[in-house]
Amino acid sequence: MTNSEMFHIRTEEAPRLPAPISTTGAIGWMRQHLFSSIGNTILTVIGILIAYSLIAPLIQFALIDAVWSGENREACLPQDGGHSGACWAYVKAYFPQFIYGRYPTEEIWRVNIVYFLFAVLLVPLAIPSAPFKKANAILFLVVFPVVAYFLLTGLVIGDTVVLPIVETAVWGGLLVTLVIAVTGIVASLPLGIALALGRRSKMPIVKLVSIIFIEFWRGVPLITVLFMSSVMLPLFLPEGVTFDKLLRVLIGVTLFSAAYMAEVVRGGLQAIPKGQYEGAMALGLRFWPMMYLIILPQALKLVIPGIVNTFIGLFKDTTLVLIVGMFDLLGQIQSSFTDPTWSTPSQGHTGYLFAAIVFWCFCFGMSRYSIFMEKKLHTGHKR
Repeated sequence: MTNSEMFHIRTEEAPRLPAPISTTGAIGWMRQHLFSSIGNTILTVIGILIAYSLIAPLIQFALIDAVWSGENREACLPQDGGHSGACWAYVKAYFPQFIYGRYPTEEIWRVNIVYFLFAVLLVPLAIPSAPFKKANAILFLVVFPVVAYFLLTGLVIGDTVVLPIVETAVWGGLLVTLVIAVTGIVASLPLGIALALGRRSKMPIVKLVSIIFIEFWRGVPLITVLFMSSVMLPLFLPEGVTFDKLLRVLIGVTLFSAAYMAEVVRGGLQAIPKGQYEGAMALGLRFWPMMYLIILPQALKLVIPGIVNTFIGLFKDTTLVLIVGMFDLLGQIQSSFTDPTWSTPSQGHTGYLFAAIVFWCFCFGMSRYSIFMEKKLHTGHKR
């Protein structure tokens, strides 16, 4: 037998075989993450049963048994002794109030313009690869607040009424929620950074003032802050001097959130190795250039989850303004329960479900964007 008959030498590359089905795709993911062991399998089955027991009735109420159209409560009442599902016809009828509150109907176009400008400026600002970032940031942080203020409140030049004045007392719904949340988020971040730097300052007076401010606002419940800003603050002002109630709430919420933001940022500053500070000082950088160019970019990237978590908490805490007589989204929904036209057993459940969906969409969006930015900036420091 010759050598060529004893050995087979392949002259062509062997065809690539697909990976086993059990290790790829949805089946592979489930085997690896859900059914990798007996314990995980038991926990997965228990989790599926719990999820089914919670989700199935929700789907039954919100979709299957729901009423989608109608003129009054008669459409949403239980029929023939059956169960009453969600009354989405009631949400449809009250939808303008949930979005605009009691804002004058003929002036709603002004609110729509503010919503549109907010979205148009925010979306490119949130996209890392979008061009003209500096101009976009100036428009969003400087120009937009001024334009939104005059659009929402009105504008009078001399004796000429350019835009009719709309008192903040008639604002409500999602408008109030977004105004308080966005103002608090935008204003509390730079104030929190300044307080965090002040708390780590080597100047005793600056450090003491920062510590007192942070600990005071962190030690007081937000409800108390709202009561103080809305009820007690006018008592300490000179006679004849007053602030708009919404402005008082905005100040209280911003200061409260800034104290928590300061501690989040301080955690990021303390996580930066000492060598970064020493290297920046060795380059001859003074304090502010060192912070702006070297330290803060690293520190803020490290605490993105904490910052977004504070933003989400602030967004949800806007519902507390109801106790000082301001009707945000949740407050507007609760006030609609007094209308006998839509009074049904499912009205309250439907209203709160609608509020939960709206808040979940905003909070989930912020959470997912936070995860996206973490991956974009590699804050996990993968090796």
